[in-house]
Amino acid sequence: MASTVSDVIAALDAAYPRALAESWDAVGLVCGDPAEPVERVLVCVDPVTATVDEAIEWGAQVLVAHHPLLLRGVHGVGTDTAKGRLVHRMVRSQVALFCAHTNADSAVPGVSDALAERIGLRVLRPLAPHAEGSSTGIGRIGELPEPVPFVEFVRQVGAALPATRPGVLGAGDPDRPVRTVAVSGGAGDSYLATAAAAGVDAYVTADLRHHPAGEHLEQDGPALVGLTHWASEWPWCEQAAGVIRAACDVEVRVSTTCTDPWTVRAGE
Repeated sequence: MASTVSDVIAALDAAYPRALAESWDAVGLVCGDPAEPVERVLVCVDPVTATVDEAIEWGAQVLVAHHPLLLRGVHGVGTDTAKGRLVHRMVRSQVALFCAHTNADSAVPGVSDALAERIGLRVLRPLAPHAEGSSTGIGRIGELPEPVPFVEFVRQVGAALPATRPGVLGAGDPDRPVRTVAVSGGAGDSYLATAAAAGVDAYVTADLRHHPAGEHLEQDGPALVGLTHWASEWPWCEQAAGVIRAACDVEVRVSTTCTDPWTVRAGE
């Protein structure tokens, strides 16, 4: 029998239980009919015009996104708003939208496991576990096969992830040996103190802000590797695609469209 939207949802719910989502989050089916048959699924980080276009043009019946489209409460989805227009386009094109956000962050394996694997780490434990001894939680702590100078580690991270306009930045002593590393896909500077308390050599995350990062380094915290938000979470897309392929008889594609907002770099 042909797979349905409901089958795709069941596979993703099993891998990324909604009970792991933060209370403020909005995960699950945003639009679409669970009973509709599915032949193609597109997986992306952001449900934006570019990825909705890609799903429609490829003929996908489901768009799986990491970030929610409607995170904050809305009272309508009229086409006079950008998000309302996307909802109408997907409904008219019979494209279901399913989002797995903080539940995918905390699940094992999840977003940070995919990032850790991509940059060559062996995962040891969560950075911020849900409870003492729990394997689920935000971020991961891992280790490299052998220590490398921080400057070399930054290059290694940059080579492992898709290129972005801002690129990959490092903050810390270039010669500092790096073996243990904390990672957190997405905006992670709220976990700077957690990474420091863990005693790791470096912390890899996205959207690092000037003052928190500077104060962290002044207090001799781990060296920092700054990524763009999209690049830090994009490795999860292939993980989620594998979940769907294993459970459903469908064709799955990972979008390579960079949905970071940055498009121009001075000097280029």
